[in-house]
Amino acid sequence: MITEIKKGAEQKMAKTIEALKVDLGKVRTGRAHAGILDHVMVDYYGTMTAVPKVANVQLADARTITVQPWEKKLVPAIEKAIRDSDLGLNPASAGDLIRVPMPALTEERRRDLIKVVRHEAESARVAVRNVRRDAIEHLKKLLKDHKVAEDDERRAQEDVQKLTDRFVAEIDKILHAKEADLMAV
Repeated sequence: MITEIKKGAEQKMAKTIEALKVDLGKVRTGRAHAGILDHVMVDYYGTMTAVPKVANVQLADARTITVQPWEKKLVPAIEKAIRDSDLGLNPASAGDLIRVPMPALTEERRRDLIKVVRHEAESARVAVRNVRRDAIEHLKKLLKDHKVAEDDERRAQEDVQKLTDRFVAEIDKILHAKEADLMAV
């Protein structure tokens, strides 16, 4: 029982790390990345839908993303959604094609992106701690139901805490690497 709880907690913490890596991969470092528009939502017949689900998103070159909506009447809506997003992008449409140039990163923009990255890392830390809390609650329930000994429960709690510390340290390592990447000119 205890091993399943610890194993489940470790798997959930590992998934949190993977999700953080995916999220940080979308924070741009001056180069275009098609995945940057994955979280931009557009009103599609009354339903908020992600841009890649209503248009082809491709890279024209290293600094430009092109968005080609599947329906011509979506061009203004997509353009507005990209402009209103917190990405700081300024799209321009030419017919039924939207070009999204990636502005060069200024010092101020780099600092803003570092704030975003730190927020993502803190969210990941909170998620890891929530997994720890849930695992410890399960362990306490087992103890309360007299299914495990008190010493075993305490040892398992210490193991869960060590797991938490290890994953939080990994989050910090990923954060520092991304910050260094953002500050590199």
